[in-house]
Amino acid sequence: LKGVPTYYASLGDEEKATEWVKKFLDLFGEDLYLELQSNSLPEQEVANRNLIRIAQRFGVKLIATNDSHYLMPEDRLAHQVLMAIQMKKTLTEIQQGGGLKCANEGLHFASAEEVWEKFRDKFDGWERALLNTLEVAEKTAESFQLLEGGGYLMPHFPTEGVPLQEFLKDLAIKGLKQRIAQGLAEDSREYWERLTFELDVVSRMGFEGYFLIVQDFINWAKSQGIPVGPGRGSAAGSLLAFALGITDVDPIRHGLLFERFLNPERVSMPDIDVDFCMENRDRVIEYVRGKYGAENVAQIITYNVMKAKQTLRDVARALGISYQTADTLAKLIPQGDVQGTWLSLEEMFLVPIEELLKKYGRHRTDIEENATKFRRLCEESPELKKLVEIALRLEGLTRHTSLHAAGVVIAPKPLEELLPLYYDKEGAVATQFDMGKLEEVGLIKMDFLGLKTLTELQKVREFIKERHGVEIDYLSLPLDDRDVYDLLREGNTTGVFQLESSGMKTLLKRLAPDSFEDIVAVLALYRPGPLKSGLVDSYINRKHGKEPVEYPFPELEPVLKETYGVWVYQEQIMKASQILAGFTPGEADTLRKAIGKKKADLMAQMKEKFIKGAVERGYDEKRINQLWEDIEKFASYSFNKSHSVAYGYLSYWTAYAKAHYPEEFFCVKLSTEKNDRKFINLLKDAKAEGFKLLPPDINRSGMDFVIEGQKTIRFGLARIKGVGEDTARLIVESRKRPWTSLGDFIRTVD
Repeated sequence: LKGVPTYYASLGDEEKATEWVKKFLDLFGEDLYLELQSNSLPEQEVANRNLIRIAQRFGVKLIATNDSHYLMPEDRLAHQVLMAIQMKKTLTEIQQGGGLKCANEGLHFASAEEVWEKFRDKFDGWERALLNTLEVAEKTAESFQLLEGGGYLMPHFPTEGVPLQEFLKDLAIKGLKQRIAQGLAEDSREYWERLTFELDVVSRMGFEGYFLIVQDFINWAKSQGIPVGPGRGSAAGSLLAFALGITDVDPIRHGLLFERFLNPERVSMPDIDVDFCMENRDRVIEYVRGKYGAENVAQIITYNVMKAKQTLRDVARALGISYQTADTLAKLIPQGDVQGTWLSLEEMFLVPIEELLKKYGRHRTDIEENATKFRRLCEESPELKKLVEIALRLEGLTRHTSLHAAGVVIAPKPLEELLPLYYDKEGAVATQFDMGKLEEVGLIKMDFLGLKTLTELQKVREFIKERHGVEIDYLSLPLDDRDVYDLLREGNTTGVFQLESSGMKTLLKRLAPDSFEDIVAVLALYRPGPLKSGLVDSYINRKHGKEPVEYPFPELEPVLKETYGVWVYQEQIMKASQILAGFTPGEADTLRKAIGKKKADLMAQMKEKFIKGAVERGYDEKRINQLWEDIEKFASYSFNKSHSVAYGYLSYWTAYAKAHYPEEFFCVKLSTEKNDRKFINLLKDAKAEGFKLLPPDINRSGMDFVIEGQKTIRFGLARIKGVGEDTARLIVESRKRPWTSLGDFIRTVD
């Protein structure tokens, strides 16, 4: 009843309804249909009568449908509960208040027979109106692809008439030569052959334009002094990306695989996520809008769904069940895979425990224990069983929409010509297709992420230059600085990127890192899976000689040596499959994906291929089967080494700043940290390091914290509760001389 013509028709305003029908008829012609529904609402009957008359007057086709608010008749109660959740009331309250108009019986997704009976002989032409629904279905049946035959709709990148392939190759060669001249890469056959290989793969897939677009906005940002991260995700495994300036990680130096980023045997759009300085991220997006046209660029919607734990709590509130009771169940739901997702309600309540152990690994005793207790509680309490049964029907439904934190879509023509758009509450234009759907229809998206650490590193560098006259080039820092590793071994990592949690500090003290490879490993290992599985303990014991370093096969020593024979990285599994089973790089990536995403059918295929390939190459079948079991067990915990290396640089750089320039480090961190708990930890850490923290002074404090001497920092005005950045800025800008009194201050500051 909320469609414009239908709304006015339901009010009995046939004139207004007619006016809108004529407008739509001009726009849509023979694709305009007026919808009739059969339900118990009186206003629907009024709307139907008026719409039939209007349709007859203008020759508009009618369609007869069922008003569907839930899928099955038995979903009615769950839908009522959902409405109670939305209205922030209990089910009893809205039932008594008559707020369930749209939860009447018969509002499920009705069968053809049910709808036929509902409309039988209700008006002249009822049969035609029902058959017209098939006509609409046929018009919309084709899959939505922007390019005939599939493929991606790439924005146009200007190359001054030079073919894309040639333009990209020239840029890459110049870029690699520059890296070599800077001492950041080697002038060797290995590098040039790798670059040639990657260029061939990219050109064969037709992704030259993608790489050119990404390198353009990244290098523009760098030219504007906007800090850009060294890399993020699997793109750090590409030498082409390194040569173009997209990343600052040498993949050959760190043993990273291009195939982890772009599988040569399967055409799929590359995914390069980029970290920018938090304060200037929006400038980069504005540059992209200016280059490709504001109408061709938009942010991307995210559909946030109802997840297991919160759904349990929400349903409990609607049913009048106490929060504590629901929380008892919710807290039993454990994490599942390495991405930190949680088990679903279906898995906790319905899936046989044997299948759960097969999926997540038999070592996951927490899953077996928690699922068993979860089911027992439901069996013992009809109230809890009802709660879970309703929550099961709601889990996975869209809760609300929001803008993706980083996603931006770029098209070669106005987006309004390609897909549905909407304005968010702030007035920003966004797509109604989410990330997955955008790729499915052939549009490219980019991730522009804001990272506070990059802003902090830039400010530290500026402080160092200002106070010491030293120009720090983070990329050129040696990775074997003793002071950095002393700081890490002591767990003195408050404020150090990704190394500052109490658990991480404990791990650093136990592991005692003494190389960059250890930092990379720590970032990969500090996750629930590896910590619970014993991988971390094994790594530490082997590193310190408390456990022998062993390899499943001697041929795997080059692959596993850096991690003391422990499977830590996905790239190690990929390399092992190539060495033992003769997998191609593309097959190795398929194996990685099958195990990581727990695709049972694909895993079975890859297992057969792996064992067969290894046996044919002369390996003992029993030992290979044992190795497969180990890989299957630990691979779900293995991590993307490319990402760990890239973020390892950020950890190392922040640790270097803290170890060598503590005044600048603490001054910047205290000025930028908005989280109260982390801010207090920084204050405690600074005091423990012997710093003197001076109180705010209206005549001496800056907007941010300022250094007043060796290990002496003055509190910033903006960090005072209730002051804020705008007021602090006004005070500092108004301070032409020291104020002598409160009255003097009031008279001076407007």
